Amino acid sequence: MSSEKTEAIILRIVPFSESSVVLTMLTRDFGKISALAKGAYRPKSAFEGAIDLGCHCRVVFIKKSSDALDLLTEAKLERRFRAANKSLPQLYVGYYIFELLRELTESDEPHPDLFDLSLWTLKKIDSADLIPGELLDLVATFELQALKTLGHAPSMDVCATCGKTVADGARVAFGMISGGVLCDACRPRSRQVVMLSKQARDAMRQRIDEPGGARSANQTQKNQLNGELRGVLRRYMSHHVGHELKMPRLIDGIRVRG
Repeated sequence: MSSEKTEAIILRIVPFSESSVVLTMLTRDFGKISALAKGAYRPKSAFEGAIDLGCHCRVVFIKKSSDALDLLTEAKLERRFRAANKSLPQLYVGYYIFELLRELTESDEPHPDLFDLSLWTLKKIDSADLIPGELLDLVATFELQALKTLGHAPSMDVCATCGKTVADGARVAFGMISGGVLCDACRPRSRQVVMLSKQARDAMRQRIDEPGGARSANQTQKNQLNGELRGVLRRYMSHHVGHELKMPRLIDGIRVRG
């Protein structure tokens, strides 16, 4: 079996023995993989201190057949995730990104654009002491861009059930199970429906279509919008993965002032 080389972000570390661990990693070229790192915590190991949650590494591994774990043979640290040195909210957001990447992706399905998005987002989390509003905006942007990259972005302009254009209005029905906005005819037949304000609908559109676009609103409006987006997206992401996620309860504790 030949060795493979790629970039990776470490999403989970599970002890395997006194000195070895099993890693879940998102790689640029091979998608999500699980690999055994033998002797990871031994002095002078082949991993050069690169085995840590959120680390961006260049790795070499042996791809195993069937359901066997891949074998990590080398890891060189490119960038360490340092949000713990910034603030707990930034650390929680980083952990949520790792959880989402584990839940949204299937093993051995490469998504280079998702890898780049994840790397950019983690660098952004790490870059400065972000205020709560900036962190919550970053979370919403990542959620929607990740779904878009994987082909699962919610429908924001046409009915998710029948495909009919849904006009702008003060409020619009949004189906958690249906996967987007709903027309008046489909809304009564749909389950798990919430009402979305025009501001929240526009914000979700922008984060899907133009994630780096300018955000214009006063602080009170921003806080209200962040609160609405978190409520909608928390439920939507849980519906999408099929169960309640763990980290959003900590994300929801981030105060939206600032």
